Amino acid sequence: MEFKSSLLICFLAIQFVPILCASQDFDFFYFVLQWPGSYCDTSKSCCFPSTGKPEADFGIHGLWPNYNDGTYPSNCDSSAPYDQSKVSDLISKMQQEWPTLACPSGTGSTFWSHEWDKHGTCSESILDQHSYFATALKLKDQLNILQLLSKAGISPDGNNYSLSSIKSAIQEGIGHAPWIECNKDTSGNSQLYQIYICVDTSGSNLIECPTFPHGKCDSNIGFPTF
Repeated sequence: MEFKSSLLICFLAIQFVPILCASQDFDFFYFVLQWPGSYCDTSKSCCFPSTGKPEADFGIHGLWPNYNDGTYPSNCDSSAPYDQSKVSDLISKMQQEWPTLACPSGTGSTFWSHEWDKHGTCSESILDQHSYFATALKLKDQLNILQLLSKAGISPDGNNYSLSSIKSAIQEGIGHAPWIECNKDTSGNSQLYQIYICVDTSGSNLIECPTFPHGKCDSNIGFPTF
């Protein structure tokens, strides 16, 4: 009897352990902010949301679970699609802080659905759908990247700034090194596009990035108006 019980416990453990591993299967988050002026100042251009032109501020792109080796999980739970009724109390703030700039114009729901389905579902053992979006909004308020850059004399005025000065201003303000992604303007010049900041798996604490994405910017980059 004791032998059979032991076998049952081992069988249950074997069945259960993979579930635990899958539910915790990421190492950190990238919190990604994008500058709307750079999104729009490309050959692809942009469309303002149907709710109106966003403020001239960094907008949220996403909160992305990542592995320490630079790879990431995606589309982890097709049984839990985006449900806007679960974030109804956040919609107004999401339209301000997490606006869509894709064409054709929309309210943002298609953008948010993509972010939840591809990235959010991979963190749902820790953050349910409401917590996922609320956590990203809280991080945005906490960081205030535009203010940090402005304090260092770096403004979205169409001028060029050194990449090192942008990184230093953000690192001094948040205590951790960011990663900067650039894109090309309509003339082919490098410009400040997205800022990656690393957050622990709780979504609460900023950390040093275990790894950075690939890609590089020029040593001097544009910061376009919006």
